[in-house]
Amino acid sequence: MLISGAEAIVRSLKREGVKVIFGIPGGAVLPLYDALYDSDIRHILGRHEQCVAHMADGYARASGKPGVCIATSGPGATNLVTGLATAYMDSSPVVALTGQVARHMIGRDAFQEADIIGIVTPITKYCFQITSAKEIPKVFKTAFIIASTRRPGPVLIDIPVDVQREQAEIVFTDELDTKGYDPNPPRVDIDKVKKAAEVLAEAERPLILSGGGVISSGAHVELLTLAEMLSAPVVTSLMGKGSIPEDHPLCLGMIGMHGKAYANYAVVECDVLLAIGTRFADRTTGKFDEFAKGAYKIHVDIDLAEINKNVRVDLPIVGDAKEVLRLLIKELKKRKSKSRDAWLNRIKELRSAFEQGVEEQQTALKPSSVIKLLNKLLEPGKSIVTTGVGQNQMWSALHYLARAPRSFITSGGLGTMGFGFPAALGAKVACPDKVVVDIDGDGSFLMTEQDLATSVTEGIPVIVVILNNSSLGMVRQWQHLMYKRRFIAIDLRGVPDFVKLAQAYGAEGVRPGSLEELEKALKEAMKCEVTTVIDVNISPEERVFPMVLPGRALHEVLASEPKS
Repeated sequence: MLISGAEAIVRSLKREGVKVIFGIPGGAVLPLYDALYDSDIRHILGRHEQCVAHMADGYARASGKPGVCIATSGPGATNLVTGLATAYMDSSPVVALTGQVARHMIGRDAFQEADIIGIVTPITKYCFQITSAKEIPKVFKTAFIIASTRRPGPVLIDIPVDVQREQAEIVFTDELDTKGYDPNPPRVDIDKVKKAAEVLAEAERPLILSGGGVISSGAHVELLTLAEMLSAPVVTSLMGKGSIPEDHPLCLGMIGMHGKAYANYAVVECDVLLAIGTRFADRTTGKFDEFAKGAYKIHVDIDLAEINKNVRVDLPIVGDAKEVLRLLIKELKKRKSKSRDAWLNRIKELRSAFEQGVEEQQTALKPSSVIKLLNKLLEPGKSIVTTGVGQNQMWSALHYLARAPRSFITSGGLGTMGFGFPAALGAKVACPDKVVVDIDGDGSFLMTEQDLATSVTEGIPVIVVILNNSSLGMVRQWQHLMYKRRFIAIDLRGVPDFVKLAQAYGAEGVRPGSLEELEKALKEAMKCEVTTVIDVNISPEERVFPMVLPGRALHEVLASEPKS
């Protein structure tokens, strides 16, 4: 039976289990939208293509399943670029569908034509341009496999409008077109695992660095088992938050530029570092050459390209984190590990030394007190926090306790301002029974606030907590510390009024004046059926510490603001 390319796309999406799509229609995807009219796939209409990409990304990170977004050709497609780059940097499985001008018009600078394949090739795991309706089933099957296997990442499928209209006898198949790509995880070298077990068993000061790869492979249970077997403290990268419950005694929290000072020092003092599912990003390591300089370094990663890219290691193990950890646990059970009492006592000393004097008055509306209140109100396993980018992100990373995997969603590698709110909407669609809170900054929220309309009209209630300092706070902090307080282009001057803005969209808006009022507002927001924007005014003089200045090593961490 003849069917159209558009109908074949919808059937292919359903065969992949897709139940929701985030998108914005346009001329080059109208046949596809017409086919969606008859399907039971939920379509969520965004207000900007960057946001629909972030929504698909948030959906993917919260659920572990590929998130799907659609844009039309030309500007619709190019507006996806930031969202795809964000997903690529953080290894998130997003499948993006873009319309394209008709095949005979490609290369003629037609209306709304853009070479989206050429544009996104460096920021996607793979791209397809379909040239015949008969290709659709195999391309879609392959795209979802590529996006979600090994190291996940975004895949784009570009579909000319006449291919969507084309009538053809289309055979639906599970056949893949993955020349040069093996979707199976690489085989683990067991000899290297045995060597790692031997080194870890003999270590006096072992430390585990857990990254986002632990979460994406579902290895959080094995990670905790290994840490407890070894009595080894665990530090995380930003993307690794939630891979171990952050209220566990062995968890030291995030390391890096704004990591916990004692966690950074643990990296400096360890004698064996086991890094799992992390790419040694510069924000995590500080100066590459100085990172864990005295330690024997074992690096477990599924992507061979990450081995020795930023940090030279002594023992690389290429493989899926969950499989490697299982094998490592099995090998360690055969060995007797050294006592780690002295090391754990040293960790206690470091923690005590750097926490002393940090506790501040918890009655004022300060970033730390706001986020610690969220720790109290949000139940582990029943809540998700997303963040914007800037000071709000680093305060969240420092003070929010992620106690379950996939419960802390943020833009790590690309550092995309505006990510937090649309990602929260995607996470809420993926997990409707969970409370989803976006901790944002005023500058970051302003970049994507128009999708308040999406949250209201599509019935996606989330909570937005804006840490509002009327400025681009992180830029201000850098100008303060490194440019002698020569502040330029950072003052947002209190515009707009976020309470009125929320109300204009049909959402709730609240501006609490105290921590007690904030607690009341949060409790009401958790029961509210529409999105609530909570505007928390904080001082522009608030700064994020600890901090490792750019180009410095982790041991050069500033635990607090230097005295001038």
